Amino acid sequence: MIIYNVTVSVDFEVHEMWLAWMRHTHLPEVMATGYFLDARICRVLADEDSGATYAVQYSCTDMAAYEEYRDNHAERLKAESEKYYGGKALAFRTLLEVVHTA
Repeated sequence: MIIYNVTVSVDFEVHEMWLAWMRHTHLPEVMATGYFLDARICRVLADEDSGATYAVQYSCTDMAAYEEYRDNHAERLKAESEKYYGGKALAFRTLLEVVHTA
């Protein structure tokens, strides 16, 4: 299993609006692509003066599914986020491979 992790630092001034957009618009759009099994939004527990940090995680069966998502949908969905939040929600992306679950 592959986890596509997007860590996002969100300015406090747009934090509530961004979180609502993620829950009601962005996550449903990503899930509608059909490449992911589930998604979760996790808040990073840290003291921050200027904003909040979230780890948004999407699980998919294998690397081929992630690569198809990346090639066919990622840029369009990333552009939507940048259009609405620009420098107020800065993201970096990582891929994780699940090697064991209990």
